[in-house]
Amino acid sequence: IRCWSNIPFITVPLSRAHGKSFAHRSELKHAKRIVVKLGSAVVTRGDECGLALGRLASIVEQVSMLQNQGREMMIVTSGAVAFGKQRLRHEILLSQSVRQALHSGQSQLKDMAIPVLEARACAAAGQSGLMALYEAMFTQYSICAAQILVTNLDFHDEQKRRNLNGTLHELLRMNIVPIINTNDAVVPPPEPNSDLQGVNVISVKDNDSLAARLAVEMKTDLLIVLSDVEGLFDSPPGSDDAKLIDIFYPGDQQSVTFGTKSRVGMGGMEAKVKAALWALQGGTSVVIANGTHPKISGHVITDIVEGKKVGTFFSEVKPAGPTVEQQAEMARAGGRTLAALQPEQRAEIIYRLADLLTDQREEILLANKKDLEEAENKGRLALPLLKRLSLSTSKLNSLAIGLRQIAASSRDSVGRVIRRTRIAKDLDLEQVTVPIGVLLVIFESRPDCLPQVSALAIASGNGLLLKGGKEAAHSNQILHHLTQEALSIHGVRDTVQLVNTREEVEDLCRLDKLIDLIIPRGSSQLVRNIQKAAKGIPVMGHSEGICHVYVDTDASVEKVTRIIRDSKCEYPAACNALETLLIHRDLLRSPLFDQIIDMLRVEQVKIHAGPKFASYLTFGPSEVKSLRTEYGDLECCIEVVDSVQEAVEHIHKYGSSHTDVIITENEKTAEFFLQHVDSACVFWNASTRFSDGYRFGLGAEVGISTSRIHARGPVGIEGLLTTKWLLRGDNHVVSDFSEHGSMKYLHESLPLPQRNVN
Repeated sequence: IRCWSNIPFITVPLSRAHGKSFAHRSELKHAKRIVVKLGSAVVTRGDECGLALGRLASIVEQVSMLQNQGREMMIVTSGAVAFGKQRLRHEILLSQSVRQALHSGQSQLKDMAIPVLEARACAAAGQSGLMALYEAMFTQYSICAAQILVTNLDFHDEQKRRNLNGTLHELLRMNIVPIINTNDAVVPPPEPNSDLQGVNVISVKDNDSLAARLAVEMKTDLLIVLSDVEGLFDSPPGSDDAKLIDIFYPGDQQSVTFGTKSRVGMGGMEAKVKAALWALQGGTSVVIANGTHPKISGHVITDIVEGKKVGTFFSEVKPAGPTVEQQAEMARAGGRTLAALQPEQRAEIIYRLADLLTDQREEILLANKKDLEEAENKGRLALPLLKRLSLSTSKLNSLAIGLRQIAASSRDSVGRVIRRTRIAKDLDLEQVTVPIGVLLVIFESRPDCLPQVSALAIASGNGLLLKGGKEAAHSNQILHHLTQEALSIHGVRDTVQLVNTREEVEDLCRLDKLIDLIIPRGSSQLVRNIQKAAKGIPVMGHSEGICHVYVDTDASVEKVTRIIRDSKCEYPAACNALETLLIHRDLLRSPLFDQIIDMLRVEQVKIHAGPKFASYLTFGPSEVKSLRTEYGDLECCIEVVDSVQEAVEHIHKYGSSHTDVIITENEKTAEFFLQHVDSACVFWNASTRFSDGYRFGLGAEVGISTSRIHARGPVGIEGLLTTKWLLRGDNHVVSDFSEHGSMKYLHESLPLPQRNVN
């Protein structure tokens, strides 16, 4: 028998009917039976007198949602003392003949002395009200709740323990939510404590132990302990360098320094950790999280059950490799070392990676073959995605060529002076290029993306976290291994990290203290999801690629069909493929228009009619549902416009600011289009497919950005750099430049150093 907080724990065998605890957060969604422990700080208001009704209502809503999903929910709650204190204070004020003061305002009550209230009396007065509140809230979700009060003595009697166990099982069988609390009205007198102002508080820390005991005894899958801190930190929260521990393992106690307890309650984090470890030993998974934070408390319980990265997860299984947080820190440290290398050394790394792609071609293609076979067997990838997943000798050769271009163009990227100003005599200012920091690149079904992005990160001196799709796991693994092999020639192997843990993309997007920029490479849905999930981290990319081609009245017959065919049919799944074809009205029923339609039919392109185009048709394609559609396949929309001005207006209204094209022989019309279309890429008599980093001569790209801040269009090395200011002086102080000072500002522009163009 082990005793914590006056409650004896009878150790149970680990061979439980419900098995061992979950090893990973992602498995928590399978939890069937769940205990939610509500700490005093969660249930009570900030003034420690009365309940936090808003938080309580949110918790009840989440518990009800999970209960209605077929789970078995139990609540271990505090709050009776605080609720009772509120009621008794009110009664005392009334009994002191201050009814008139109550009606006239609260100002007269401030000076009235409130006697110290005995905690057991507060509990007795508050228990019925607390339960009535729970019942009223659960009734809103058609759920019945039942109250169970226990004392320490109930756990000393084997028969009482069995009765309690049987009662709880019967309630769960009837789909009733048990609400358990210590019977603070009859417990032995506590030692004097000023924990709650004006109340000698019952040792409510027993609720941590009570929750753990019930969780194990009821063979619960998951215990959620809600407090007023985000979870377990490696040092007291609020102290310098305190870091939230994502996963806590038995035996890690020596790495943690416990601080003071919460504003109410007796448990403190140390008691919670002890109770959590005991429950973990008994086969119950545990998460300690914040139930008071207004931004997360409304979904903290459901987020935990969904496996999201909330609070501290207790696990008995240590991962084989580093955590994603550790990987991000390694990438940052490696990136700083990489940025300090000579440009020639960074170029050597990229040249080495290019050589490895061709030298290790057979191993790469063998790994890729495994990915393709698994994807085909599972049938989970559409044909366009299978094409993206596939690698070939020609693809690897093209990759190697692109990497050598990056290496050649990277020699003057980091540390380049872009502005020099003489502020005053012997006071010179420089603006120089520097890496952004740590990049997180998330990509789907594109293993060739890994060496491309890695090379750009190396050239720009950035640390890199890569999160690839599981469908390309074998390909990504060998390509990452080769990347680290290349990095090793200058001792910066850890600069590029491949995230292989079960981290959800949404959890990675919350690492705002570790990641400086997120770059998604994949479907428009992926980009939108990441833009929505990113918490305080900039996202570079585009959510849609709605590209237009406008055929003007002065268009060349020879050029029109070639450019349209290439824009739509060369790779219809690409983000820079044609989606809407704009035709000048005067070209309708012309031979050129017939040639366009015939070519699209031959290429088996499905045509959708825009509203104006549909109005000219007696029969034909049905009217399109939306002019803002990215088809990503052999489909496109045709719409009619009256002028180049109307074409520009249409693009601004329905486009995605990606890539737009005009086909015309009229230079004046073309220049109008080029100057007025507000997109990242605007072309004249050229295919939309030229919107690509490799084709632009950037060597490769990390993506195409439609943002108006920082990089825009295909993003190469330049888009992965920012700047810093260097000021070199000689005992200069601002006061010397005051009205009566001895120095004057010059602000003279100085010539830039000669760039290395070799």
